[in-house]
Amino acid sequence: MLLQIHVGLSLIGIVTGLVVLVDLLQGRMRSGWTAAFLATTVLTSVTGFPLPPFGFDPPRAVGVLSLVLLALAIAALYLFHLSGLWRRVYVITAIAALYLNVFVAVVQAFQKVPALHALAPTQSEPPFAVAQLVVLVLF
Repeated sequence: MLLQIHVGLSLIGIVTGLVVLVDLLQGRMRSGWTAAFLATTVLTSVTGFPLPPFGFDPPRAVGVLSLVLLALAIAALYLFHLSGLWRRVYVITAIAALYLNVFVAVVQAFQKVPALHALAPTQSEPPFAVAQLVVLVLF
């Protein structure tokens, strides 16, 4: 059950994050979409920690990094109201957190989707690298 919640939150975080990203590119901000993105992305990271396998591993390192980025984004937005340098801090950290969420979604897709897994079973093959490079370039 927790895994389904985690995946659902992640997908909502990605969709709302893409809306927030488009808004940022257009110079606007919708508070509801932004709050939904930040909340679901924080919850995605938090709900990932109790999932097996246990111990500190690369997915948990990404979760910690994401939570640090999100803490900065939340502080920039809600504590410092995007004043001065905090506007840049918000934009950079929010986009970086969204990128990490999409990065993990690509990793999971190559692990769970049979057709993708067949292309890159160890995630060290060119199709995986190309997919992650495309995501990075898009961001």
